[in-house]
Amino acid sequence: MPRRPAESRRTAPPSRTTRLYDIIRILRDGRVHRAEALARRFRVSVRTLYRDMEVLAASGVAIEGTRGRGYRMTAPLTLPPLNLSFEELEALHLGLAVVGEAGDDAMRQAAERLAARIDAALPEDGGQPDGPGGLALRPFGDAAAGTRHVTAVRAAIRSRQKLRMTTEGPARTVRPLKLEYWGRIWLLNCWCETRGDFARERLDAITALTVLPALFVDEPGKSLSDLARSEIGAAGEGG
Repeated sequence: MPRRPAESRRTAPPSRTTRLYDIIRILRDGRVHRAEALARRFRVSVRTLYRDMEVLAASGVAIEGTRGRGYRMTAPLTLPPLNLSFEELEALHLGLAVVGEAGDDAMRQAAERLAARIDAALPEDGGQPDGPGGLALRPFGDAAAGTRHVTAVRAAIRSRQKLRMTTEGPARTVRPLKLEYWGRIWLLNCWCETRGDFARERLDAITALTVLPALFVDEPGKSLSDLARSEIGAAGEGG
């Protein structure tokens, strides 16, 4: 059977992320747009378009309208898309955490709305960890609690100094290997000398932290490369 000409083939609908950005771009003109017309434009069902509007509204996008009547954007200011580095995103969340701890209710609520919009715009496959170390819209108090240890932990990683830390139970001595940031939550990957195994600790869970004068060097089974191999092995077993 002969193939259809390339120019007559129907292209696939855009991804959901692309569609959401395009919906925002269209609604920025301030006019009312019917869901049926938008659904035809993006080649999706009206029900899917309604869900898109609910996602945008839940993300903090200022959308006005209801099903059957149409939608328009009412935001007084819309910024162009921005590409942020890891450090820039970390600094932005750190600033929001500080504002979120302020006594001004209006500023705290604004920070919460902005943080929710940033979280909604992050890639869906960002590889955020599950369980106790996950992102999952943590309260601002958690983020603010973790920030007080970031500087000391980073310095210890660079100088390869051991840490004495307390989370739950008795204090432990650890070798700090890598600091990760997962949208408001800082995680320390380390080798725990007390338990004799690798550990991942949330900085906001640390109740006491001391940088020790003792230095450490890479040893077989305790280094950052060993940690990476153990994670790859665990991922393979899980698959």
